[in-house]
Amino acid sequence: MSTQDELDRKTKPRGSLGRLEELAVRIDAIRGRDPLRAVIVVAAGDHGVADEGVSAYPQEVTRQMLANFAGGGAAVSVLARQAGAEVRVVDVGVGRPTGNIAVEPAMSREECAATVDQGRALARELSSFDVIALGEMGIANSTVAAALAAALLGVEPERVCGRGTGLDEAGVAHKVDVVRRALAANAGEDPLAALGGRELALLAGIALGAERQIVLLDGFISSTAALAAERLEPGTVGKMIASHRSPEPGHALVLEALGLRPLLDLGLRLGEGSGAALALPLLSASLAILNEMATFDSAGVTDSGR
Repeated sequence: MSTQDELDRKTKPRGSLGRLEELAVRIDAIRGRDPLRAVIVVAAGDHGVADEGVSAYPQEVTRQMLANFAGGGAAVSVLARQAGAEVRVVDVGVGRPTGNIAVEPAMSREECAATVDQGRALARELSSFDVIALGEMGIANSTVAAALAAALLGVEPERVCGRGTGLDEAGVAHKVDVVRRALAANAGEDPLAALGGRELALLAGIALGAERQIVLLDGFISSTAALAAERLEPGTVGKMIASHRSPEPGHALVLEALGLRPLLDLGLRLGEGSGAALALPLLSASLAILNEMATFDSAGVTDSGR
């Protein structure tokens, strides 16, 4: 009997729990139906492209936020506690900015491959968790993600550049110009190495290395890292669930390319894994329906047969 057949036998009209039923089917296919233990990995790194003035915040905020994560005061820290999830912060280049993608590659192919392998190894280290949520922190990383998404999707920068953490219209126009320059400066190079940044490479590696684990995507940046993973190893998307859709214009395009429908649409644009933390209770709820809800037979309720 399929998982959907089991759900159809529950005491409810067939399909009446909508996306919650779809989610239960997907989770059961990836991991099974045991209770879910979750960890949110927040990969943090600095980017040379911050020198182009593409963020509303200075680069030192990345390092300052590491202390905020450690103290449990960041949004993802609060939301993770509410969801009963752990947070692991991984420093992959805070204080060591990547190359400025507007004029040069972010990393060499060798450094990128080593960072992807670091992500694979981390996924193995986290094998006791059923869900690995992908979060990130890095001033200017929405510009990096926009450049990478534009390269992977073959679209113009205008279609993937948004306000990030607070740019005005002039700031967005400047960001589009910087991304356009980055694509020209790195034409013909490996997209993830040339445009991606270390935290995106690490998150891509986690997605690739996860085995029978749910990879829960957060916003535009982590989803772009997931798209890079799917391009490296087609089929990786089979273990992914999209937690939410952000207002960043490129996010919807990336999710469409992955074939994933987000669970939430709350206008979130923070990153850190905050949207993934909010979605975790939905994952648990869908499994509770599958595991605990009575069937027509067990409850003695007449089934309409439809």
